[in-house]
Amino acid sequence: MSVIESVSAADRAAVPPLAARTRSIGGSPVRDILAVTARPEVINFAGGLPAPELFDADGVAAAYRAVLADTPGQALQYSTTEGVPALREALAARTSARGLPTDADDLLVTTGSQQALSLLATALVDPGDTVLVEDPCYLAALQVFGLAGARVLAVPGDEHGVDPAALEEYVRRERPKLLYTVPTFQNPTGRTLPAERRAALAAVAARHGLWIVEDDPYGELRFEGERVPWIASLQNAADRTVLLGSFSKVMAPGMRLGWLRAPAALRRACAVAKQAADLHTPTVNQLAAARYLADQDLDAHVARVAGAYRERRDAMVAGLARALPEGSAWNRPEGGMFLWARLPESYDATVLLPAVVRHDVAYVPGAPFHAGAADRSTLRLCFVTETPERIGEGLRRLANGLC
Repeated sequence: MSVIESVSAADRAAVPPLAARTRSIGGSPVRDILAVTARPEVINFAGGLPAPELFDADGVAAAYRAVLADTPGQALQYSTTEGVPALREALAARTSARGLPTDADDLLVTTGSQQALSLLATALVDPGDTVLVEDPCYLAALQVFGLAGARVLAVPGDEHGVDPAALEEYVRRERPKLLYTVPTFQNPTGRTLPAERRAALAAVAARHGLWIVEDDPYGELRFEGERVPWIASLQNAADRTVLLGSFSKVMAPGMRLGWLRAPAALRRACAVAKQAADLHTPTVNQLAAARYLADQDLDAHVARVAGAYRERRDAMVAGLARALPEGSAWNRPEGGMFLWARLPESYDATVLLPAVVRHDVAYVPGAPFHAGAADRSTLRLCFVTETPERIGEGLRRLANGLC
């Protein structure tokens, strides 16, 4: 009999199922909406997309040309898992200048700060562990912790962020492994956790043995007000806080460059997890970013971007009263990319979205950002992707779609 045998359809066994974790976690509604809003006629308030016309394309291109001309062998070669030394040194200097003394060896370069979050989930979270998050919370963080098999609980808060008293109660009762927070210009709400609350969170973590994961992709995009120190810079939190950073919102998201600053043992565990994931972040991208930091003035570029984003925020805030139904409420963030709106209680932002999209404008409903009970009357609006003129037109369309 031939070793090659045909099998009838009736005898064919089913292929093994997907892993349970992939069956229980859905896709990102934000990514799904972006697929719908890719048409140029759609005014997009949905995605967290930096304004592409504000990228320093010339400066970034010059940095790539320089590293490919000067060090092509290094730029196109494998690198160390921890990251290119020149980039880690530059990042350490920037972090130290902002009030958190940091050495290059304190940092692990990642393929976007999203990967840093995934590495931390691998290094810290066992299936069944409890993870605390904000309410509402960055959607992709909910996905990461869900895929890790965590039990995810949302800590109550208000317009200023997590309530420290509620956090204390949850920590005592639930014995969580970590708290995940975006304390500055949070995604999705745009709110900023005040300094006194940051200190209170650090004190809770110190008393009860809690890790704090402090995600800061938006902190440099401040339009007004005073900068609030990182939780990681507080004495109580120094040995138990992981700080995540990213170039996606200040340089270019397509470079996929992020980093984490963590205590040594946890950083080493994340490096092992990264070796298993992708060996290292692309060398040429790291070298180009390091060269950009050496040759260009990133702070001046960020200031220009923040100035443009402030105009766009102002345009959106000025038009919301005419765009949203009577009885709606919204905030006015001091920086970042997002604001949070709440429609009257009888409105469901998810149900209304298809009608709104038919008017060639889009937002993200607030419901998916909640780990617990969803507030279905809420929605997230990104104000940075569109120009002030298109924001005005988009709000007019939004008003028509919500009628």
